[in-house]
Amino acid sequence: MSSQPSDPLAAVDALLAAVEAGQLLPAPAERIRLREAAGLTQAAVAQALGVRIPSIQAWEDGRAEPKPERLQAYRRLLDGLAQRYPAPVTPERAAPAAAPSHQAVAEAAVRPASTSRRAVAKKAATTSADPRFPHGPLAVLDGDGSAYGVDGIVLDCPADTVIELVEWTLKESGLGAARLNRNGKDSDPLIVLTASAAVKLGLPERLEGPEERRSLRLADDHPVVKQIGKAKWQLTQRGFGPWARIYRKAQGSARQCVQLAVLSWDALDTRSWPGVADMSPADIANVLGTYAQRVITPRGSTAVSGLELMTALRPPTRAVQENGTGAWVPGYNPGSLGSEPVDPAPPEAIAEHPVVVRSGWKGGFLNEEAYQWVRDPGLLSDEECLLPYAVGLDLNTAFLAAAARLVVGLSAPDRFHRPVFNKKIPGSWLADLSHLDLDPRLPSPFTPDGTRPTGPAWYQTHTLAYAQELGHDVHPVEAYLRRETGAYLDPWHDRLKTAYLDTLADLGVTAELTDAEFLAAMEHHKQADPAMAAVLSAIKATVKGGIGKLRERPQGRTYRDGDPWPAMQRPTWRPDIRAAVISKARVNMHRKLANMVKLTGLYPLAVLSDCVVYPSPGASPLDFLPYDASGKPLMGGFRLGPTPGLAKLEGVQEMSWAVDLMEKGLNPARHIKGGDAVLDDGE
Repeated sequence: MSSQPSDPLAAVDALLAAVEAGQLLPAPAERIRLREAAGLTQAAVAQALGVRIPSIQAWEDGRAEPKPERLQAYRRLLDGLAQRYPAPVTPERAAPAAAPSHQAVAEAAVRPASTSRRAVAKKAATTSADPRFPHGPLAVLDGDGSAYGVDGIVLDCPADTVIELVEWTLKESGLGAARLNRNGKDSDPLIVLTASAAVKLGLPERLEGPEERRSLRLADDHPVVKQIGKAKWQLTQRGFGPWARIYRKAQGSARQCVQLAVLSWDALDTRSWPGVADMSPADIANVLGTYAQRVITPRGSTAVSGLELMTALRPPTRAVQENGTGAWVPGYNPGSLGSEPVDPAPPEAIAEHPVVVRSGWKGGFLNEEAYQWVRDPGLLSDEECLLPYAVGLDLNTAFLAAAARLVVGLSAPDRFHRPVFNKKIPGSWLADLSHLDLDPRLPSPFTPDGTRPTGPAWYQTHTLAYAQELGHDVHPVEAYLRRETGAYLDPWHDRLKTAYLDTLADLGVTAELTDAEFLAAMEHHKQADPAMAAVLSAIKATVKGGIGKLRERPQGRTYRDGDPWPAMQRPTWRPDIRAAVISKARVNMHRKLANMVKLTGLYPLAVLSDCVVYPSPGASPLDFLPYDASGKPLMGGFRLGPTPGLAKLEGVQEMSWAVDLMEKGLNPARHIKGGDAVLDDGE
């Protein structure tokens, strides 16, 4: 009940005095009009005035008025806006009030403090256009109850427990993201917890005890885990770890699921998200929000997110009408991998897989892996050794380039004896390529270590097709082929390629640059904007990790060969698709190496996955890459540029340094950048 003034006459006199002094605020509707006319968000005004967004909402709704310490500043803002954006003058309307200083308006327009102002400025349109998720896909929660979202949004989160946080997120936060495919599901909201927020919610700042650190999850008897069960919520099989998913069974089409990420439990791996965990909550929200808008709302490591993106873009089911009843039921979505896992062919599996253990398979396995090759130092010419430099080139997202228009098997494999090779059919083929005579100054295209095959072996379709391309007859002895095929990875490739190029463009690296300008831009692009550089790193890790997850191995000290493990029981456990991507990437690399010999006469010193090292007369790729008389890059060899599959400079060292490593049996491509490169397949 509202209180009544003890002296109405005195209150009226005070009100008249306030009017006389010009201390009253415009009507609520006018406050909204002025802010919107200036293009200011409620978050920007709240930040400038040092209050929360709900306070601005209450002032604009007329439900509350600013306290004295905020009243003068808020009025100063509104008066300044009124001068710049006057309402249409009517006979009944008074002239606008006198304008305050320009400084107040400038202060009110300032975005939240950020170590990456450029990233914030670029993200004017990243909040969700879906009215169900007005505050974007995620928020970073601090210990004081402030939940920082994208575009400078700051929400007031009153939760003191994990259960309260889950319910607030689902009912009040306005967080989430629309599905990426009409047959898919909306992305669950993500709440990222700072260390102080984790402690406030009853979680340890860091995982404690040897068992928790080993398993990367809270013990089942931890009070928070018990609270979740008591409130009838559930955790996934991975429990409450750095990435925890808390859910209830969906009610109709409405999902009840919240994803949590705990920063102080190393939820953001520093290799994939360099420097992000140390940023302010607002900056973390902008980095993760950019990734969510361009790729997917993070659901775990970048490898997990890469795999989840495949399913989000190619959902396993769609609504179909049942024959007879006409009822809508889930049915297979053409072009997807379906909702049930399929066993691999024995040569496509790994030694631990039940298919191999049960059958006693002894017929060998696919060995389609990335290159790790060093040329025999004895094959170096005197002219090569006298060149001053070794220059490393790195292919941009080579696995992503290989995934483009890649036809893979969608169904279970069938076995064939003495099949006629067909390069259009994806599968695994047993063939003998040991008789093929190739230049030893290039790696063999048929083995990861670049050595000549020694007898019959299993190859993926692209490897045998390349043998045909080189002019050799191919006569498989046996094959495991799939009757249903499709370009399953196409939407995955297209989305990640766009994300990669857009993020590089934000860092000043575009396709319009000349080769010299491109090299200069790449030299400093990470320093131009650390936040966007972190997004770029995460996108690249998503590509490699997503492909690696297609053959995730069993984990844990108690695992025994032949036992099923969680990863192999999902439809996306598809080692044959991983083999297809890597086979095509390796073939693409060899084709460029062979063309470079034709165009320039140069042979590589070493190759490591997507990095190749060449001897060079100068310290720049411009000194040895092939160009025509007009300066245009020649097709077929390595070319510079930001597009996936094109090259960038990896590093430069002295030629004597490279020769010394080669003589020691070490790979210069691993160290050309000045460190120790990791061959990362996401597993």
